[in-house]
Amino acid sequence: MFSPFRKVVNKQLGELLVEHKIISEAQLKKALVLQSQRSGALIGELIVELGYAKEEDIANTLAAQYGFPYLPLDNYSVDDSIIKLIPKNVASQYCLLAIDKLANSIVVATSNPLNTQAIEDVEYITNCDVRVFISTATSIRKKIKEYYQ
Repeated sequence: MFSPFRKVVNKQLGELLVEHKIISEAQLKKALVLQSQRSGALIGELIVELGYAKEEDIANTLAAQYGFPYLPLDNYSVDDSIIKLIPKNVASQYCLLAIDKLANSIVVATSNPLNTQAIEDVEYITNCDVRVFISTATSIRKKIKEYYQ
């Protein structure tokens, strides 16, 4: 079953974004202040909302930070039998999408790979181990709308 995450790079997302010159130190500080005012807000989403970075920048940095592969979904097509493994309400609630099934493993694309509840729920629903790929929330929501008409 699913194992807890281990950072490949032992730095916070914001630090990595500054280090890679995606955002400035001042922008990070503003985003952290905003995060302290919004309970449960994710720093990456706030940085995108503030216009400091693109979703792809956040997804790529998370992928590097935790060692998950990044998968852009724009030109990716998924078989209907795979999509149906996860109900629409679960896919929408957790912003994730089943993209492949290999033996007893299901591959999901998610914008929040650290949401252990989502991974556990998918494991329970599908009775499969979950392999995580990172994608952007926008592209996942677009695919959910497309596949779950």
